[in-house]
Amino acid sequence: MLVEEALQEGRLANNVRAVEDGEELLEYLQRRGRYADPDSAPRPGMILLDLNMPRMDGREALKVIKSDPELRRIPVIVLTTSKAEEDIFRTYDLGVNSFIIKPVTFPSLVNIMRVLEMYWFEIVEISAS
Repeated sequence: MLVEEALQEGRLANNVRAVEDGEELLEYLQRRGRYADPDSAPRPGMILLDLNMPRMDGREALKVIKSDPELRRIPVIVLTTSKAEEDIFRTYDLGVNSFIIKPVTFPSLVNIMRVLEMYWFEIVEISAS
C-alpha cells in the first residue's frame, strides 16, 4: 500500500496493479482464474516484487517468472526490507533485474519510485514481446 501511495504522491503516470500474494501474482501473470481475460490482466511493463509475500514468497514467484518464456523478459525489481546477503545473491541468481532495500522514510520511497519509473520506462529499452 505504501508503494501505491508513493506512486500517487510522485504523480507517476503508470497504471499500477497490486496482488495479495505470490499465488495471485502468478494467476495474474499467467492469466488464470479471475484474470483469464487479457483485458483484466494486461502484461506489466515491470514487476515490483516483495520477497515476503504470503502463500508463495517472492523467491518462489521469481523462479517461476524467470523460467517462463512468456514472462521472463518482464523486468522484476525486488523491493524488500531484507538486507540479507543471501537474499541478494539468490534473487540475482534467479534472474532479478534489481534488488532495492525499502527505505525508512516515505519521501525516500517516493524518490525511489520516481527513479524506477524514469529508468525503466524512459531510459531502458525493453523488448515488447
